[in-house]
Amino acid sequence: MPTLVTRQAPDFTADAVFADNTINKLTLSAYRGRHVVLFFYPLDFTFVCPSEILAFNKAIKQFAARGTDVIGVSVDSAYTHFAWRNVPPAQGGIGPIGFPLVADLDKSIARAYGVLLNEAVALRGLFLIDQAGVVQHALVNNLPLGRNVDEALRIVDALQFTEKHGEVCPANWKAGEEAMTASAEGVAAYLRKHA
Repeated sequence: MPTLVTRQAPDFTADAVFADNTINKLTLSAYRGRHVVLFFYPLDFTFVCPSEILAFNKAIKQFAARGTDVIGVSVDSAYTHFAWRNVPPAQGGIGPIGFPLVADLDKSIARAYGVLLNEAVALRGLFLIDQAGVVQHALVNNLPLGRNVDEALRIVDALQFTEKHGEVCPANWKAGEEAMTASAEGVAAYLRKHA
């Protein structure tokens, strides 16, 4: 499947359990004007998934400070999401979390994003969507490989930096570090200082 990076994020409307524990429809395009980290995970009540969801939840204020919304998606029903949120982490649940979990029962969302595995569950896909609804970053891990939330924050910082300053971010760039201009001279100057 071709990459979604540089293309409009596939829109969807689906049931979701929100931070206030209500079940309502969530439409991705309603988030235009904000950055979105949309991530897929295989199933509720599993093993690696709660560690990722709790890690995203622990960083939710950092995402919010960057004007970035976090949305999780799996092929479970909204009622399964609701049940999982109402089980404490010490008992295998995730407890109350500060971002919505979308129900993709018909697997159409995972399919549209190219992360549906064997028509069964979603791979661990993560998509950074800009304020215009364009996918700027995509990462897909196999089922046993958990993601790094700090890296997701770093990528948000890099995107927002390039949007604001027009410069590009080199390897391992972090907020507050020097970037470079997108020119032969800019790259040469940067490499002279950092090689």
